[in-house]
Amino acid sequence: MRELRIAAVGDIHFDGKDTDTLRRLFSGVERDADILVLCGDLTTRGDPEHVEILLDELHFLRLPMVAVLGNHDFEMDQQNEIRKLMEDAGVHLLDGTGVELQGVGFAGVKGFGGGFGRRTLGPFGERIYKDFVQTAIDEALKLETALRSLHTETRVVVLHYSPVAETLRGEPVEIFPFLGTSRLLTPIETYGASVVFHGHAHAGTSEAVTPAGIPVYNVARPVLERENNTPYRIWTVKAPERRSPGFDDGRQAAAADSSMIHATRSSTGDVSRQK
Repeated sequence: MRELRIAAVGDIHFDGKDTDTLRRLFSGVERDADILVLCGDLTTRGDPEHVEILLDELHFLRLPMVAVLGNHDFEMDQQNEIRKLMEDAGVHLLDGTGVELQGVGFAGVKGFGGGFGRRTLGPFGERIYKDFVQTAIDEALKLETALRSLHTETRVVVLHYSPVAETLRGEPVEIFPFLGTSRLLTPIETYGASVVFHGHAHAGTSEAVTPAGIPVYNVARPVLERENNTPYRIWTVKAPERRSPGFDDGRQAAAADSSMIHATRSSTGDVSRQK
């Protein structure tokens, strides 16, 4: 077995302009981690042009990237274009899907709101409420599908919305139902996730555990900077040894894809460690 380091951050909110801050944010990630996880709200308003700039700035990273989209990435209703750009750049964009990288499984969805526990919104009354609840149910079912597809000992869940109320502490309690839902918790605990990363709650709390004891980390960038003084959270896990010298662990593929995409476009902190 070997140590695998996962760096996770969400809510970058890139506006297409502040590339210097973006470079500083990720300047040490190759030294600190083996895989980078992005937990949504990559952009301020879901502009595909801003995603292209973001990907150009990240092309130098020679490590696999896993991501989900956030609510801000849906603002311009261009999420399908954003998805294509990211996948073409070699990013593993998860939406009810799973991927195995270096012996660890990743399952992800954006998630949705709806509230927690006995106060979870039910599908009753006006159609707009029923549609809202159905969206939350659909996201939970997609996460279940993603987790069922994994056959690894370690399963990392990547979300934008939170599955627990505890990492929302610090946000106004009135908006908790719009920051996540415990409907996401059922597949997480049923299929034995090892860890959960989410963003979205900028004023929330950095960590909690599910009722079954699964660690949940709010990696919204403002939370990390405020509580941990770090641009990303590092979570370390024991992973299987690479199977052979020719085994594609995602790093080589990510580097090749990133270099190819960049060439095509050209031509046309003290980190927090968890065990």
